[in-house]
Amino acid sequence: MKVAVVMGSKSDYPKVEEGISLLKKYEIEVITRVLSAHRTPKQLTQFLEEIENDTDVIIAAAGKAAHLPGVIASQTLIPVIGLPIKSSTMDGLDSLLSIVQMPKGIPVATVTIDSGLNAALLALQIMSLKYPKLKEGLKLYREEMAQKVLEDDKNLRG
Repeated sequence: MKVAVVMGSKSDYPKVEEGISLLKKYEIEVITRVLSAHRTPKQLTQFLEEIENDTDVIIAAAGKAAHLPGVIASQTLIPVIGLPIKSSTMDGLDSLLSIVQMPKGIPVATVTIDSGLNAALLALQIMSLKYPKLKEGLKLYREEMAQKVLEDDKNLRG
């Protein structure tokens, strides 16, 4: 079980860190790379060729023009989850729109701005189709979330 996390810039790492931790909790091998669709296209293509046969999902984090997820999706059949990163100019909306507006035939799943955790959870859900033990772990994760909400409710009411 393997997920590749590709960032367009090292400064994106804090946004993917929580998701990487979650994936590792589920014993997923995580490969983390900084590769740019614009500045290192040859190296990106080479990396995708290297992981083609043993990687289940790719999380691609990118800001501003945010072409990285789409460029990756155009070169592989591995499911790609686009993670828009908040930029200084448009508060991440530029990244979100760039990732979510993929042309017909090259889909990229997209999560909310700066949500590395949701990207990891979506990767786990996709992988749970192939690895049933992940589905059980995700059920428990959701039960724990529900329990926390109920505990918060109880504490609030006194």
